[in-house]
Amino acid sequence: MVSRSGTGRSPVPSKCAHSGRSGNSRRPTGGRSLAAGLSVMLGARCWPVPAAGLVVCCGGMIELVSDEGRAAAWMMLGRTDLRVPRLGLGVMVWGDMAAAPRWNPARNAYGPTSSLDEQREALEVSLAAGVNLLDTAAMYGKGASERRVGELTEGNDVLIATKFPAGFFSRAASLPATLEASLARLRRPVVDLYQIHFPSRWMSIATLMNLMADAVEAGKVRAVGVSNYSAAQLRTAHAALSRRGIPLASNQVQYSLLHRQPEPNGVLDTCRELGVTLIAYMPLASGALTGKYTAANRPAGWRRYSSVYRGNGLATLERVNATLRDLAAQHDKTRSQIALRWLVQRHVLAIPGAKTGPQAADNAAALSFVLAESEMDALNTASS
Repeated sequence: MVSRSGTGRSPVPSKCAHSGRSGNSRRPTGGRSLAAGLSVMLGARCWPVPAAGLVVCCGGMIELVSDEGRAAAWMMLGRTDLRVPRLGLGVMVWGDMAAAPRWNPARNAYGPTSSLDEQREALEVSLAAGVNLLDTAAMYGKGASERRVGELTEGNDVLIATKFPAGFFSRAASLPATLEASLARLRRPVVDLYQIHFPSRWMSIATLMNLMADAVEAGKVRAVGVSNYSAAQLRTAHAALSRRGIPLASNQVQYSLLHRQPEPNGVLDTCRELGVTLIAYMPLASGALTGKYTAANRPAGWRRYSSVYRGNGLATLERVNATLRDLAAQHDKTRSQIALRWLVQRHVLAIPGAKTGPQAADNAAALSFVLAESEMDALNTASS
């Protein structure tokens, strides 16, 4: 067994030397390879080390590597014992949005939602590809997204991530009741990853983390995450959970080739230092990185007004899309698959949305190839 005395977690350095920029197939610099035939203890679960081996990567996160040294399709979520795919599925717009408030982002941000059958196909295609982590929230469609996820996933082997609160003006004291309502809609006794959707001036981070820890101890939550937290807020949440002996699993923020703020604002580095997985929402910049949209052909919904399609944003979009187009041709992949692969090779868990089966299949194919280090550098340069 490989473990740290008293904690059951892998003995790892507090910070990894690997920057995440390398895109080649070698094991990450600074990672430790574990020999086949051993097992690695993560939390309360023990994982066998296959012939390919495991690598202890950035911030103590564990990743499987193949015989060629390529990262496989799963990883450990932060320093928890929760094994997740390297790619998730965002389901904000799933469900019947007719009852959602007209201003609700789930109803307006991405244009018309898809049908029940289309969403069922998106789930089936994702599960067949090993993408079994679905990300939703109590706020999405006033519970409509959670309700649809519960309807479609009941009886399936899936991981569910959802979020508190249910409204912008909720108070911390409502967390236990909101969690119970989410579990009922999801038709599950426990949620795999429960996240605080956004920081709020009227909800203390320490109070929220203690309520989250209570939910973990009650067996209703497996892992705790946050979303849209700054580097400083991340440290506060991490420290509060640590006092209860619980790791902070993740911080979900906007991150893509067109939105790289987690790098200069310190969020990405802080995640790596603390062993927290960065989950990237809007990894395709609301469709801008698919190559389907231009200034003259903008997408439906609120996203058509994005700064991506104006001024400096448009210049960056055209430069990045040109690089994506070239790399997609070289790999016989789509532009969106190249953009998602860039995140995967930065040890980021991307959660692109998919309304239909073909969209889900396109997303999942990002796990089927590897970008060379020079190709990663080309994308970094184009998006800088």
